[in-house]
Amino acid sequence: MRHFKVTSLIFICLLLVANIHAQTYQALRIPDTLSGTTFNLVMKDTFKQILTGQQTITGGINGDFWGPTLIVNKGDLIHMNVRNKMNDTTTLHWHGMHLPAVMDGGPHQTIPPGVLWQPFWTVTNNASTLWYHPHLHEMTVEHLMKGLGGLIIVRDTDEAKLALPRTYGVDDIPVILTSRRYDANNQFVVQNVSYGDYMLTNGTPNAAVSLPKQFVRLRILNVEIERGYDLGFSDNRTFYVIGNDGGLLNAPVPVTRVKLLVGERVEILVNLSNDAIGSSFDLKAYNSNQAFGFPGGEPNTSGQFGSLLNNIDFPVLHINVAASTANPITALPSILINNTYWTAANATVTRNIAITNGQPGPASVPFNFDNVSFAINTINKTVQKDAIEKWTVTNNNVFGHTFHIHDVEFKIVARNGNASSVGAYESGWKDVMYVPRNENVSFVARFTDYADPIHPFMYHCHFSNHEDGGMMGQFVVVDTTQTGTQTVFNENDFVVYPNPASSRLFVKFNDINTRAYYIRITNILGRTLMMLPQPELSNGVDISLLPAGTYFMQLTDLKTKSTVVKKFVVE
Repeated sequence: MRHFKVTSLIFICLLLVANIHAQTYQALRIPDTLSGTTFNLVMKDTFKQILTGQQTITGGINGDFWGPTLIVNKGDLIHMNVRNKMNDTTTLHWHGMHLPAVMDGGPHQTIPPGVLWQPFWTVTNNASTLWYHPHLHEMTVEHLMKGLGGLIIVRDTDEAKLALPRTYGVDDIPVILTSRRYDANNQFVVQNVSYGDYMLTNGTPNAAVSLPKQFVRLRILNVEIERGYDLGFSDNRTFYVIGNDGGLLNAPVPVTRVKLLVGERVEILVNLSNDAIGSSFDLKAYNSNQAFGFPGGEPNTSGQFGSLLNNIDFPVLHINVAASTANPITALPSILINNTYWTAANATVTRNIAITNGQPGPASVPFNFDNVSFAINTINKTVQKDAIEKWTVTNNNVFGHTFHIHDVEFKIVARNGNASSVGAYESGWKDVMYVPRNENVSFVARFTDYADPIHPFMYHCHFSNHEDGGMMGQFVVVDTTQTGTQTVFNENDFVVYPNPASSRLFVKFNDINTRAYYIRITNILGRTLMMLPQPELSNGVDISLLPAGTYFMQLTDLKTKSTVVKKFVVE
């Protein structure tokens, strides 16, 4: 009898625990979408009710945490109106986009508080899952931790022909993975923290989502500070990788686990057709017993490199199976796309980069490349436009890192010199790659379209605390085929009109071949109000939001990079 009572008590306790656990699930937040060719993005300081009790101070883009998913089409000319309403200067980088360096949003394209930044470019990327986030040197950790960022979905005609799930928020789901540590007042702990203690999926703690009984598509992004994820499902089911950072693979790759390091994206298809309606399972991080050096595999539970999530398996998203949609995807395509990749044999330039320093000690130097830490006025590499290059990144260090390069998508061609060691799941176009400890990874890329000797692109570890610490380099793309005499550009070479103006200000150059490289508009006190990289001037500059008063246009011309200032008046 006593045994029965004890057993019954244990059973009741287990039911209570299960019930309490079930009640803690919160509906997965699905970020809003913006689509079209003009996007208005407002970066601001805000707050959000994440935990019970005091609200958490956060940062948001058009909201209180994270930002909208931007949906764009390959071939479209898109315009971004980015207004910084935060108290801090920041930047906004379009991660994975192929675009001019002056539009890229790296550490050089700073947006002071109150300023409107207006980059634009033609989308040339294939259908893919990209993202945007701040990239201000020494402030990237803080701005990302606040929750600033968002996804970009690129669509194209090739992807549209495929029978794939693409109803956003129904069978095509964004899954943004990160974690946070909180202080006693429910505020994010930012300083000296490499890993959070509690999961946030799309900014949602203990996230759960109902998905239809059919094939569903998850677009997964790792936006941690350092932690990697070894993802799989709690029932060990097979799922299919259909895309990497830069778009679709040639064919789906069946897996039961896929590693996703910081900054990487993966698109997967999961078949729920055989699941009972009302059943559930988890997407999990199988992070216990990883190879030494795997970020988040440390045994510590506290301190800078400790976490309650370290070296354990834990759920990142609870999935409930619901009724199928009216037009479900029930079959897996055998072929996706026909990518043609660069090979090592195509490369005419070879570069080697070593991950250096970062060892503990009283005189330690933070992680960097080739024993050189980032300096904003130092150009580390010069690349010829249209060159096909092979880069090999070597990590003879105690810790694994990710490596990200701006401007281009690349093809990983070897791990440790062996082409067959490149995983099938990472066989597509990439812009971030994992470099484990005591290994090297080689990739090939072509640096097409955009040459700019003034504004550099970046390459860096995508652990934001490492890039803030100096693990970052810069390269410029130059076009040596462009020759000609450099003439002096002066104030007599253009006029601004009408002056006074009320809504739009136009620029007329004496030489019809002159182009503006950059326009900065300041008030009479010298404060920047608008920044327009390589502006289109045929429709003028929209000054309708400027109050009446006196202003200055600082115009830099494209050919000489000389800057001339003109005064104008707004009525």
